Amino acid sequence: MKWHVRLTVPALKQLTEIKDTRIRESIGRRIEGLADEPDKQGKALSDELAGYRSLRAVGQRYRIIYRLEDEQVVVVVVAVGIRKARDKGDVYALATKLARLGLLDVE
Repeated sequence: MKWHVRLTVPALKQLTEIKDTRIRESIGRRIEGLADEPDKQGKALSDELAGYRSLRAVGQRYRIIYRLEDEQVVVVVVAVGIRKARDKGDVYALATKLARLGLLDVE
């Protein structure tokens, strides 16, 4: 069964801000790949991002953070960015901040 993939406004903005076309296209292909068995891809997150999953992209450097809406058969991509441990620009730190502000919903 195919899932519908949607991006939140912040995730779409993050994706379009990636200047390197090859990286942006590679991430786009990974996002499109979430339409097939997204529950078997990525890893489950915990703490403030419990209920979300993280998928590695572009040589393990970028992350795609998403959640599943089983009733609607929808994958919602909520954040896209570089993994920078212990850095305020880290994609997980950004997703946590967006979650606190209630900005992880599809518009």
